[in-house]
Amino acid sequence: MITFLHGRLVEALPTQVTVDVHGVGYEALIPLSSFDRLPAVGAEVHLLTHLAVREDAHTLYGFITAAERDLFRLLINTVSGIGPKLALNVLSGMNTAGFAAAVAAGDVKALSGISGVGKKTAERIVVELRDKLGALSVSPGGPVAVGTGTVTLSGTEVKLADATSALVALGFKQNDAYTAVRAALTVLGDTASVEQLVRACLKRGA
Repeated sequence: MITFLHGRLVEALPTQVTVDVHGVGYEALIPLSSFDRLPAVGAEVHLLTHLAVREDAHTLYGFITAAERDLFRLLINTVSGIGPKLALNVLSGMNTAGFAAAVAAGDVKALSGISGVGKKTAERIVVELRDKLGALSVSPGGPVAVGTGTVTLSGTEVKLADATSALVALGFKQNDAYTAVRAALTVLGDTASVEQLVRACLKRGA
């Protein structure tokens, strides 16, 4: 079992990274929520990991925070019909705090807006995870507990994730949506609302 990687960040893409650990390059698939927290390429990085073993492949998944990995594992181990790929979609399409809030509120509509998550899957998520996540405090900047981990989200991070999720719900690809929102945020600044970010992306065609 590989539980973490600590080394030099060689390559960073919205969906995967390569980390040089003492001369050995490890490739790990990551959610957008972790991509935004990565250091610059060439810098030292610490990634928590989950190794999925199948007959035809050994796939490593990486996460910046314990909360992300805990939620990933909770999804693939608890919710029927959700595998690693869809679990990454969930983490990429909705921030951890927003996901916990949606589950606690039984917001099937919000969950089904995530790429790859239909209404039936969203309903299973609510039924199977509500008691495990509980009613959580999800105010921006506050700590959010998921399993045994915690993650602190700034207001900007919440808006970034929410705007990305909104574009994905409108039919855009996750990577394109994320890149467009980041560009819009750079132009409009941290004071821009989620609505303003989404509108700016739509005008540019995301």
